[in-house]
Amino acid sequence: MNLESKLKAAIRDIHDYPKPGIIFKDIVPVLADPFLVDEILTSQVSYWKNKPIDAVAGIEARGFIFGSLLAHALQLPFILVRKKGKLPYKTLEQEYSLEYGTAALEMHVDAVQPGWNVLIHDDLLATGGTATATGVLVEKLGGTIAGFSFLVNLGFLPGALNLKNRFKQDPFYLVEY
Repeated sequence: MNLESKLKAAIRDIHDYPKPGIIFKDIVPVLADPFLVDEILTSQVSYWKNKPIDAVAGIEARGFIFGSLLAHALQLPFILVRKKGKLPYKTLEQEYSLEYGTAALEMHVDAVQPGWNVLIHDDLLATGGTATATGVLVEKLGGTIAGFSFLVNLGFLPGALNLKNRFKQDPFYLVEY
């Protein structure tokens, strides 16, 4: 069985979460399988290892899991991207749109060194709002986008196209629905 099939077998659908009509893709069962986690990490490292990357930014909260593993495996710094008010040091904030309002992400002002190529990782790509906000933060801090990495792409939503249009980057992902 290939990696995409293994992921589809492991990812759990939660109907009507966080609101009616949405099918939430739950990666918690993936994390319960250390062999699958290792295969995911091996695939991600293989894809990114020869690309010019200076740091990996992981988006709260599930993006921290594989983002930090990927940064460690590539021997790169890991950057936390958190919801507003969660980081203890001086931050830079970027607001973004949700279907039902707005939210904001923050990074420490010293998280990105000028000129760094930053890989942005999250568990799932839907509309691309959080990934775009993270990309804008990286650019505001003087970095460039090395790429976008996800476990899951919801191909019926415009996230991949939105990232391609805004950052001229095709996102990398392991499974698509």
